[in-house]
Formats: sequence, C-alpha cells, structure tokens
Amino acid sequence: MLMTGDQYIESLRKLKTRVYMFGKQVENWVDNPIIRPSINSVAATYDLAQDPQYKDLMTAKSNLTGETVNRFAHLHQSPEDLKKKVKMQRLLGQKTASCFQRCVGMDAFNAVYSTTFETDKKFGTNYHKNFVNYLKYIQENDLVVDGAMTDPKGDRGLMPSKQRDKDLFLRIVEKRDDGIVVRGSKAHQTGSINSHEHIIMPTITMTEDDKDYAVSFACPSDAEGLFMIYGRQSCDTRKTEEFNQIDVGNKKFGGQEALVVFDDVFIPNDRIFLCGEYEFSGMMVERFAGYHRQSYGGCKVGVGDVLIGAAAVIAEYNGAAKASHIKDKLIEMTHLNETLYCCGIACSTEGWATESGNYMVDLLLANVCKQNVTRLPYEITRLAEDIAGGLMVTMPAESDFKSDLKVTKDGQTIGDMCQKYFAASPACTTEERQRMLRLIENMCLGTAAVGYRTESMHGAGSPQAQRIMISRQGNIAAKKELAKKIAGIES
Repeated sequence: MLMTGDQYIESLRKLKTRVYMFGKQVENWVDNPIIRPSINSVAATYDLAQDPQYKDLMTAKSNLTGETVNRFAHLHQSPEDLKKKVKMQRLLGQKTASCFQRCVGMDAFNAVYSTTFETDKKFGTNYHKNFVNYLKYIQENDLVVDGAMTDPKGDRGLMPSKQRDKDLFLRIVEKRDDGIVVRGSKAHQTGSINSHEHIIMPTITMTEDDKDYAVSFACPSDAEGLFMIYGRQSCDTRKTEEFNQIDVGNKKFGGQEALVVFDDVFIPNDRIFLCGEYEFSGMMVERFAGYHRQSYGGCKVGVGDVLIGAAAVIAEYNGAAKASHIKDKLIEMTHLNETLYCCGIACSTEGWATESGNYMVDLLLANVCKQNVTRLPYEITRLAEDIAGGLMVTMPAESDFKSDLKVTKDGQTIGDMCQKYFAASPACTTEERQRMLRLIENMCLGTAAVGYRTESMHGAGSPQAQRIMISRQGNIAAKKELAKKIAGIES
C-alpha cells in the first residue's frame, strides 16, 4: 500500500535511529528544525505519488508482485521506465528545490538486482533470491532505503586491506552460521537518517586480498550498533532562529547527509547480497554509479528550473528584466540546464536489458551526463548570482527588517531603514525582494548547496571517476579504425 507523506513522517517516529549533531544525541530528530526540512523533501515523494496528475511518473507496476508501487522502489523494465525515472526526478526537483534523497536507494535496487543474478549464476549462491524477497518487503511496505556506497577511504593510494586502520573501508569482521558481523562506516550518506532501511555496497573494485570488503547487505536504520552523525551545512543554524521565515530561503525543504557508523552490526544470512565474491564488486559499483549518474540529469535539472525562475523574478524586482544582457544570461542558463536533461534522457533511451531482465542505462552517456553536472550547474549558479546582485550576500537579517529599535532623532527604526533603502522596483515589496534573494542565496551558497551546487561536483563520484569510465566506454580503438579506413590506411 502506498503511504502518504504524513504516514511516512509518522513511520519514522517508530524507529530508534541513533542520531547525533553538534556533539549531542538528537532524541526527537523527526521534529528537529535543522533536520525536518529534509524529511519534508522525502515526504513529497509520497504525496506526489498520491496525486492522480503525477501517477504515471511517480508509480509503476512491480514486476515482482504485480502491484502498484512507488517508482523509487521499482526495477526498470524498459528504456521508457528509465526515462520516466529522469522525468520524475526533474518534477521533484521543481517541487522541492532541494535533494529529495530517495534516488540512491532506487539506484542501489537496480544495481544489486542484476549483479546478484550474475553472481548466483557463477557461484551458485542465493543472493538474488535474498534480494528479491527483500525488495518485495520494501515495496509492500512502501519504505525508504538509503543506498550506501562511499567509504571514508583513508589513504587514497592504498587498497582497503593495506590501510593502517582496517575499518576505513566497511568490512566483514566475523562470519557465523546465521550471518555476518560488519564494522566500518559509510560517509556522505544522502537521506540516511530519513530512511527506514539501508542497502550497503562496496565502494571500489576489490581484489582477492580485499575480499572481506566485498560485501553487500541490507539492515534497518536503527539496527543495534548503527550510529548516524549529521553532516554540517552552511547556514544550517538559521533554521533554529526564532520567528525566522525568510533568511532560510527555502523554509520547507532541504537535503541531508550523514556519517553512518557500523560498530559490529550483525547481518542475518537472508539479508546478504554479496559476501566475499570480490569478482563482482566492480560490477555492482559500475552499475550503481551508472544509474546514479543518470539521476543527476533529472534532479539537478529540476532544481535548476527553480533557480532560473528565481533569477528571472529577481531581475524583475531589480527593475532590470528588460536589459539585453539579463535576457541573454537567462537564455544561457536555460541552454545549460536543458543540456543536462538531454544527457539524462539520452542515456535512458539507449538503455539495455541485463541478464536479470531489468534495464541498465548506457554507461558512456550516463557518465557524460554526470561530467556535465560537475560543470554546468556552477555556471548556472554564477549567472544567477550575477543577476541577483551583491545584496544577495550582504543583506541584513530578517530581524533587522522587523526591528522596532528607534535610532534617529525623528524616531526612525532599524526596520524603517531596511525597508526604505532596500526597496527596488514597484513590481515588488521590499519583503518580496528579500525573500527571493534569500532563496537564491540558499540554492547557490546555503543549505541547498548540498542538493545543487557543491553536490554537483562529488555526488555519484568525483569528476575523475566519470572520466575514467568515459575512457573505458569511449572505444577509442574503434574510432581509430574509422579514421584509418577513411584515410585509406590498412591496419
């Protein structure tokens, strides 16, 4: 049964997730003002699935149960499914102007599904059956799952087994008849605190020496021995300021990252999807990365739509909308944003069926998509900041605009001064201009930077990771043969 957003939020209250922030445990993390906007973003994925207008994008028919499920819990069955995924992500970016956090779980589902199928085929294991049963449970209960791949990595020049501290990559520390015990952590985990469950995957291609690190499994977010340390974001304490409705920029929605620590967590056999089969660690990493790099052609585009709209509005408020250079900048922002979308759609259209039956994106085009995301949002952001003007980062606080402190001989208040001197075009009130500038600041520099600007660089892997995949998938040898043939050169 599909949950509503409110039902999702209430379901989080039943969890005993251990959350820490600013050096202290957060007991009621569901209602914490810093965390709650990120929960609202996830809730939007539930509410839109209830809306008949978006049913085709937000839901799908499960190939496992035949029932209608949230698309975030769906296994892609065609290139059309892959395209709908991107369109759904753009929609949610438009609705939240932030990170809605469920993409990593969806991408993990599809990567683990096909990888376990091929692992079982070679080794006669039962990982695929384990995963199918697990995903049925997720679909039937409409749960949020965090896909966790990134390890802290320690010394980047050393493989996991060669690290001074063996726990800098998550590993198996004990094997029992009924399961395994794991230790380590996953870093930069999007939406981890807001998830009911976690799926863990290896972070790099492993060798035989690193087989204890070649592990994939699922566990509840409140499993014994699991701890989550909330990631600090720029301007995050603005959310705690009393009566602050404007300075946050995006009051309702936000993103979230955390360090997730596994302190000897027990994983039962039926929740294990890879356990030492290092030969398939690379496949799982590559497929997850491909799906997740495709995702950025949707979510970042939707958030970009909001930023472009905010830049256009602030141009009107500043009285500069008719200037030719402003029009040209908005055109350029749109061009760059749609280029990202083109890549997301292209890698989906060229998708192919894996041996397990679910569909994989074109890996070359997915990596091109994400490589563009490491660049183009930065230019979109630069242009938005250019159009907005310097007041975006020098504007006094909301409390100054509302201050009744009298400071002049004739009784002018601090609030009077702010209202008077920060007025602009008759097209807006001073407060409306203030609100729009704060939204742009939030998206370009503030807490939404996790969902847009900064995350565009390192989310789904660093720029170099994509260039490595582009090099592998680009087939330069075949291109050389094309050139030789045209030039009349025999190989």
